[in-house]
Amino acid sequence: MSRTVTLVLLDAAGGPLGALPPFGVPEPWWQEVHSIVDTVRRRYGLEVAVLRLLDADRPAPPGGHVRYLAQVVDAPAGPLEPAVNALGVPLEPATVDLAPHPLRQPWADAGGPARSVAWATGELRRLGRRVTAVAQQRTWNLSAIWRLDTTQGPTWLKQLPPFSRHEPTVLAFPGDQGVGVDVDLPDDTNSLINGPVVLAADGEGRMLLADVPGEDRYGAGERERAAVAAEHHSVQLRACGVVDELVAAGVPDLRGARLAAWIREGLAGHDVSAAVGRLGYDLSAASALLDGLDRRLRQVGDCGLPDTLVHGDLHPGNVRGDDRRRTVIDWADSFAGHPAFDILRLTEDVDADAAARLVDAWARRWRTDVPGSDPRRAVDLLRPVAPLRLAAVYAMFLAAIEPGEHPYHVHDVPAALARAAAF
Repeated sequence: MSRTVTLVLLDAAGGPLGALPPFGVPEPWWQEVHSIVDTVRRRYGLEVAVLRLLDADRPAPPGGHVRYLAQVVDAPAGPLEPAVNALGVPLEPATVDLAPHPLRQPWADAGGPARSVAWATGELRRLGRRVTAVAQQRTWNLSAIWRLDTTQGPTWLKQLPPFSRHEPTVLAFPGDQGVGVDVDLPDDTNSLINGPVVLAADGEGRMLLADVPGEDRYGAGERERAAVAAEHHSVQLRACGVVDELVAAGVPDLRGARLAAWIREGLAGHDVSAAVGRLGYDLSAASALLDGLDRRLRQVGDCGLPDTLVHGDLHPGNVRGDDRRRTVIDWADSFAGHPAFDILRLTEDVDADAAARLVDAWARRWRTDVPGSDPRRAVDLLRPVAPLRLAAVYAMFLAAIEPGEHPYHVHDVPAALARAAAF
């Protein structure tokens, strides 16, 4: 699957110029923009920064024909030449609403990417690193990412929306908390977790990250997932002693009864009934789950496992490395809560037998470290709560982003509710 892209261009002052003719890119995922930027550079000799999604010919990703708004970089205000480049391809007329929106992210407005790259370049200069190339990688409502090549190797600029701005706090949280737990973390880490190193952060959503060698581990099999689970257990065990400090530093607090209140608040902010009815899902079973949520979470608490730092989206694609060493990336969904949420996410897309073995190993580790606890019962109680929590997460995304970005998530709420109702 691939995408067809139409790029509507703005000049340096944010004024409309017109649209490039449609062209194809290989990646179907709408938020991936590096091949869009590369194609425009090769085909038309223009440097552009993609700002945001405008619309698409299908209700949700991936694939299809997608329109984006982009700004020409380092071009004067006003019309371009009658032809975009020597190939003589003219811009086509395009209608686009350029009115401001209160929920628009800073990187999605004209000038936003340039300001972020300028901040990153300045921080790297302060660190003694000269930037030799900048490549935009991704842009959507959940993040904007650029690769900045420097004289000391690649670094990464990531910019986050307000609801994810605790990620640099988690990544940089000190590891020597004196909690008396012996864990197996890499020798060169001074952080609580084994995550990307934060080189700089501005407190407003921008952060510079050191490069993490290797590849994203999409498609990891049972053996590699078992290694990820064992390594992550060490981090979670270590974090048990500093949960209050993490929450005080800004990590969302979803411990115990707070989780039930947070889920209800999230779903109340989205028209769940209308979405479920429109897409043919039955809300009644999920409603029953909501009604019994407080009692269920009390039962989870009776299982005796401590609250800790939860990654929130621990699938292999958020693990980067090779067969010898792995780094868990993308902690933007992290929270303080029950450790079972991460093993449930890690085993979502493997066959039932492999998932059972991974959960059994996870439960043995917790029974050893917390004698008298019942980790297996906690997992079973939280199985329907995990997708219910995700439904609330997606609903909160929808409430916090501009309507033009809703296609990324609008189907996620009823899909997650359907999964919860299936248990």
